[in-house]
Amino acid sequence: MVMARHWYSSSPVVDGYPLLDEPGFWPAYLADLSEGLPPEVFGADAGDADAMLDELQDPAAWPVFTVPLTGGFTIVVRYNSGEEFTTTDYFLTYPAWSQDLVLASDDQDRIGPGLCWPELAALVQAPADAVGIADPHVRLLLLLPVMGDTAVPEEGVAAVVRALVAQGAPEASEPLARRLLQGHPMWGAQDWWFDTDERTRVCEGDHSPRKTPLGGHLPEQQRAALEACLTPG
Repeated sequence: MVMARHWYSSSPVVDGYPLLDEPGFWPAYLADLSEGLPPEVFGADAGDADAMLDELQDPAAWPVFTVPLTGGFTIVVRYNSGEEFTTTDYFLTYPAWSQDLVLASDDQDRIGPGLCWPELAALVQAPADAVGIADPHVRLLLLLPVMGDTAVPEEGVAAVVRALVAQGAPEASEPLARRLLQGHPMWGAQDWWFDTDERTRVCEGDHSPRKTPLGGHLPEQQRAALEACLTPG
């Protein structure tokens, strides 16, 4: 599944950035990953979470969130709300591309996961000239649904706890962090390995777009820049 950017150009897209500070945002945004848990585990009120979920799924206003990366790449999170259901698409974009790479999508095709833990950890820090979402805790939580990895280290759990607490969750948020790190219910946590020939990580998940090397069709310079931005350190 590859969606051209112009597919959204005639849609009611709105900037989601102002929603990040609204009460109830995180339990609404991470509702699929935390299904069955009350909003209070995020430090939020149930009424606020319900109201935010309605706002995120409003057919008249589709929120979009922009996460700038190094090398000119960007991850764009786009809500897509029809009359019957809402899906969330996670695109990897680059100015020279006419079509973007889909990292994950919870539509009927169920595409994901699109990132492993080392890659997500590498994306937490925004580039110095970032225009978009720069807060490392917000970036981590916003991209968490894209990630599905069976080998998340304990430091990863601690990082998610810190992000949750920074966004208003109780200090004792380790159980919530571990739940969120189990992956999106549509694709879950998967095994990853590093392909030394292609110089990139590859996912074993049946629904992952990373079963084949990411950006294998790209010019060598772009592909090297992409791998650099996904590499820790």
